[in-house]
Amino acid sequence: MSYYRRKILVSLLKLSDMAIMLIGLFLSAWYTTSYAYHISLVDFFSIRMKLSNLIGLLIMLFVWQLICQHLGLYNSRRLQSFFQEWKDIVKATSLATAIFIFGAHIFNIVAFTSLFASIFWVSTTMLAICFRTVLRHFLKKVRVGDKNLRFMLVVGSNERAYEFAEMIKENRESGYRVIGFVDNEMHMTKPGISLLGRLGDLPHIISQLVVDEVVIALPVKSQYDKIQMIIEIAEEQGVTVRCLSHLFNTKVSVLSTTSLGGFPVLEMTSRPREDLKLFAKRGLDIIAGSALFVVTFPVMLAAAVAVKLSSPGPVFFVQSRVGYNKRIFNLYKFRTMVPDAERMQFGLESTNEMDGPVFKIKDDPRITGIGKWLRRASVDELPQLYNVIKGDMSLVGPRPLPVRDYRGFRKDWQRRRFSIRPGLTCLWQVNGRNKTSFEDWMKLDMQYIDNWSLSGDMKILFQTIPVVLNGRGAS
Repeated sequence: MSYYRRKILVSLLKLSDMAIMLIGLFLSAWYTTSYAYHISLVDFFSIRMKLSNLIGLLIMLFVWQLICQHLGLYNSRRLQSFFQEWKDIVKATSLATAIFIFGAHIFNIVAFTSLFASIFWVSTTMLAICFRTVLRHFLKKVRVGDKNLRFMLVVGSNERAYEFAEMIKENRESGYRVIGFVDNEMHMTKPGISLLGRLGDLPHIISQLVVDEVVIALPVKSQYDKIQMIIEIAEEQGVTVRCLSHLFNTKVSVLSTTSLGGFPVLEMTSRPREDLKLFAKRGLDIIAGSALFVVTFPVMLAAAVAVKLSSPGPVFFVQSRVGYNKRIFNLYKFRTMVPDAERMQFGLESTNEMDGPVFKIKDDPRITGIGKWLRRASVDELPQLYNVIKGDMSLVGPRPLPVRDYRGFRKDWQRRRFSIRPGLTCLWQVNGRNKTSFEDWMKLDMQYIDNWSLSGDMKILFQTIPVVLNGRGAS
């Protein structure tokens, strides 16, 4: 019965999310219409819906469901905090709003204005959070009253098994109950651990007791054959299996399962996963990058004229840089040095003021007069917006380094900075830039990769503004 109750609950959640989105769209449409045309609620309901609008609405509902599904909003969250679910709801509504804005721009839907999008985001976020919070409180009360329970059988009696059982015991509102342990010998003598039988008794125990899930807490390396047997026994009787043991001791990589050509594989990655959040990051790069390119075009035009008139040579400085997964791309900047600056660098290596493989001189003799001003105001970096729109770079990410600097890397862990797209700005940019040692610079890049989020990108973008205006660390 618990399986069917779960299916009913998920179906109700999906229907409630669709209803919430429809209410959000209704509130947005009604408010913006009444704001612009002073239409009453009665007049608003009398507006006829076109077939194209209905098709668009169905597509939006489909996309909304996909996003919620992808972010795990229909998975069991008995052991997750309110805050984690709220964060996922904000991610879902933010991503949906961004996709709808992008679609409205592509298909020229004039009704989806910035005011419309703002009201839609606020209303759907608040409604979804309120609904899920009320539902959680209701389900917790039901579970504390020993209803809607799921019974776990733990295979193993080691420290991890005991800690897991204690965690379940302390979270009664989750609705999970540990009914006992199964192992060939008692590994712990702590209170609360009672063996229901040996591993050979597992089929009989599962068949005689109410067991919703089997939790395996055995070491994989030494107990692989036994674990395989346990999985087969649980599969045979239709019982869910969870495994606490880690197959590999990864330091920063996140373990996940995926499929390649129909083959199930384990995936371990120490960089942000290729999912909808990175898709949204790319969408932000295209939309915000294009907008910034248009807004700053007059400044770039003036800078181009100034560079051309101030010194002989090309307007742009084009240099090979190391990008995503060490792909080489051409980075564009306004030229701030004399034309043969790269050739002159070899003779200036002894004056390098930066540690590590990078090359920086505070009073570089190759910099032109107008170049100093362009660098101080970071105007020389503006042509990189083209790299952002093109996909070579992102608005936020580790700064792209020249090939010459990359060849000077001596520690492999530092090369993980190339596992994501380089950016216009980064943590190093807002934390002192040239005043930061190379080692600390690389650590900041690792910190960014390990803690990456869209909200974090927005924070760095806003922190970059005063840094650019003050010219702090620029040279």
